[in-house]
Amino acid sequence: MFDDRSEEEGFLLSGEKNDYDLEENILRPKTMEEYVGQDKVKENLSVYMAAARSRGEALDHVLLYGPPGLGKTTLAHIIAATMGAQIKLTSGPAIERQGDLAAILSNLNEGDVLFIDEIHRLNHTVEETLYSAMEDYALDIIVGKGPMARNIRLPLKRFTLIGATTRAGMLSSPLRDRFGIICRLDMYTPSELQVIVTRSARVLGISIEKDGAYEIARRSRGTPRIANRLLKRVRDFSHVSGSRTVTARDADAALRRMEIDELGLDETDRNLLRALIEKFNGGPAGLETLAATINEDVNTILDVYEPYLIQLGFLARTPRGRICLKGAYEHMGIKIPEAARRQLSVFDTED
Repeated sequence: MFDDRSEEEGFLLSGEKNDYDLEENILRPKTMEEYVGQDKVKENLSVYMAAARSRGEALDHVLLYGPPGLGKTTLAHIIAATMGAQIKLTSGPAIERQGDLAAILSNLNEGDVLFIDEIHRLNHTVEETLYSAMEDYALDIIVGKGPMARNIRLPLKRFTLIGATTRAGMLSSPLRDRFGIICRLDMYTPSELQVIVTRSARVLGISIEKDGAYEIARRSRGTPRIANRLLKRVRDFSHVSGSRTVTARDADAALRRMEIDELGLDETDRNLLRALIEKFNGGPAGLETLAATINEDVNTILDVYEPYLIQLGFLARTPRGRICLKGAYEHMGIKIPEAARRQLSVFDTED
C-alpha cells in the first residue's frame, strides 16, 4: 500500500504525461526560437524544412526518440506550424485495426502532418499497412477472403509522418528505415531548464527569481515536463506561505517538503539505493526482487527511476543484476563495505 504522498511523488518525477500536465498546451512553445535546447536537432530540422518549402514538397518522414517529457510532441507541433500544415494527433495503441489507420490517412490533405506517439506500440498488421503509405503514398487493402480476396490500392495525398518513441530499439527495422529524418532528443542541462522554468513562470503569471528558477531546474532530472510540474507545486507552497515571489529559499523549502533532494532524487530513488546497499550488499540484485523489496512496480522502476540513476552513475545494469556504484554510496552517506569495494573494483576494471 502506498500513501498519497508517495504516489504523488512518483507522478511528479515521471516523464510520462498525467493529470499534473493539464496546462501543458499553454506552456508549449510555438516556434523554433521559443523552443529551448536540442540545438543540433533544431538546426538540422530548420535546414530540412527550409529545403522542403523551397521545393514546394512535404517534409520527409521524421522519427523523434528519447526519454519521455523532452518535447517530442511540442517539436511535432512546431514542425507542422513551420511547414504551414495541419497536424493530426494519435498514438500507437489507439490504432487497433488497419481500418483505423486507413480512415486517418485518407482524411489527410496535401502536406498534412500525422503525429503518432508511442509508435513502437503499433499493432504488427497496422505497421505493415503503414509501409506502403510512407513509401508510395498509397494504401494496400485486401478485400474479401480466400480465393475471392483481391488487393485494392488507394492513392494518398503526400503527407509527413512524425513518429515519437521512448524506445527506439523496439521499432522494427522496416519501419525505422522508412523515416528519412531521425532525431535523438537528449536530456536538458540545468541552465536550459532554468530558461524553460522562467518562461513557464511568465506564462503562468508566477513571479520567480533567477535563483529560484535554477533551484527548480537542477532538481528536474533533465526533463522539461518535470520542471514545469515542480514549478506549479512550488507555486502552491509559496502562495500558501504568503510569498509573492518564488526565491531559491522558497523553492528549496518546497522541494524538501516534497522530499526531492538536491539531485532530484525522491524517497523511492533513495529506497531503491538503500535496499541495494543494505539488503543486497550493493548488489547484484534482480529487478523483480528489487521491486518486491521496495514494494514498487517493476515497470515504474524500469521507466521512471532506473534511467536517471544510471545517468547519474549511481546504478549499473549487469548480466547478474543491478549494482550500486560508488557515487550512490557517497550521496547516501554510507561507507562502502569491503565486499562491495572488491566488486566495484572488478566492475571498474571491466569498464
